[in-house]
Amino acid sequence: MTVGSKVKQAVSNLKGIKSTLEVYTLQTGDEETSSAYKEALVVINEVLNDLEKRVQTLELEEPQFKGL
Repeated sequence: MTVGSKVKQAVSNLKGIKSTLEVYTLQTGDEETSSAYKEALVVINEVLNDLEKRVQTLELEEPQFKGL
């Protein structure tokens, strides 16, 4: 597995985790728990943004990674 495909797989996995946390945030009735989920979502969004930038860089520098 190449670096590019590993980074893209990590992005995909994080998007799944993000979706799950969003559902949990909506389903919980506890304000403290909801707040914790929202904080986790902020961190996940930051990591996703960084990884997506990394994917763009990889695709620009290494055209063979494009579209993987």
